Parts: sequence; structure tokens; C-alpha cells
Amino acid sequence: MQPDIAIVDYGMGNLRSVQKALAHVAPAARIAVTDDPEQVRSAHRVVFPGQGAMPDCMREMDRRGLRSAVTEAATTKPFLGICIGLQMLFDWSEEGGVAGLGILPGKVLRFPQHAMVDETGARLKVPHMGWNRVRQTRPHPLWAGIPDGSRFYFVHSYYVQPADPDLAVGLSDYPLPFTCAVARANVFALQCHPEKSQTCGLRLLANFLAWHPVLRAESGRAQLLCN
Repeated sequence: MQPDIAIVDYGMGNLRSVQKALAHVAPAARIAVTDDPEQVRSAHRVVFPGQGAMPDCMREMDRRGLRSAVTEAATTKPFLGICIGLQMLFDWSEEGGVAGLGILPGKVLRFPQHAMVDETGARLKVPHMGWNRVRQTRPHPLWAGIPDGSRFYFVHSYYVQPADPDLAVGLSDYPLPFTCAVARANVFALQCHPEKSQTCGLRLLANFLAWHPVLRAESGRAQLLCN
């Protein structure tokens, strides 16, 4: 059966918490946690989560034959990246010096040790773990009903640095400002974990399920536009 939502399973991370959160906001939806490329292709929406080290994630995704299905989904349907699922969309990661999918231009960097000091001079730990505020840098349908500055749950040692600043739709601080959410056309991806972020996270997932990017032809080729 064609799923409403495919959660891409490449063997990395606790995917069941994502599944449970989606089922909570859309109890009637057909949700598949799958490593089958054809299910990813046939789903109406795709969620691309994950935890762990970037080189391991890329290797496992390729081993399961998911690269082309994920790349296709990221250009043809509503697509949500979470945590490593954000980082893997970019060109290159400092973690292992590994190439990402190259869907979005930019790189993934580790929090610099010399900057890991708070306003009192106390050292900050890496990974960055816990609740942090997210500043919405521009409107987006997935921010609907979520107050600017709301707190989301983070667990990460690396952050994305988009080559195009206009990709950023959310910033956070640890202690330096970093991009924690990006959007382009049918893709929205964020570093934090909406499935662990209580009311605001559930609202974001509900917004994703209600989101309908518009596909139209322009200048001889198809382009996806947000509405």
C-alpha cells in the first residue's frame, strides 16, 4: 500500500519516536518506516531523520540503495530533514571529511572549541544537548502557530553553514549563532528534534503534514514553490 508518509530507515537513530510523534498528529495517516527505495518514491511525503556519525549515515544509506530515492524525494514532494537528515543534504561535512548528498549548497562544521564559552566564562560542552531557543529568520508554513523564540530540543556536535544565507529560516545560539533550520522549495530541514520538542515540535510536524508546495512549470522546467 502506498504510504502517506515514508520515514527513511538507513539503520541510524531512533525512528520509532518520529513515527509515534507523526501518528499522534495524524492518527489516520499511513506511515511507513522503510528502507525500501520504492516505498520512499511512492510516498506522498518523506521524513529523513537520523542520529550518529555522518560517515556512517552516508555509508549505510548507500549500502541500502537509498541515495537516488532520497534525492528524488527531495526534489519532488514535501520533504522534512531532521538532525543528521539536515546535515546530509549539504555538500560536505567536517565530520570524517565526507561528501553529503549535495542537494543544498554548503558545508557542515564542528562547534569550534575556542568559542565554547558562555557569558560567564564557563566552558560549554560539545555535543550541544538540551533545550534552546529558535529565532525564525523568515516566515514559512512550518512555523505557523509557533511563536518566534520557542524552545526546541537539540543533540549535536556539528552545524550547517549554508553557502546561500537565504536558505536559513531559523537560527539558534551555542554560544555563537548557527543555522538550525533551512528551507528551499519543497524541502524543510532542522537540526533540532521536533519529535522530542513537545508542543512546538508536534505543531511543526502537523504543519509539515498540512503543507502543500506547488509544482509548476517555469522557463521550460519544473520548479517547486512554497505556498
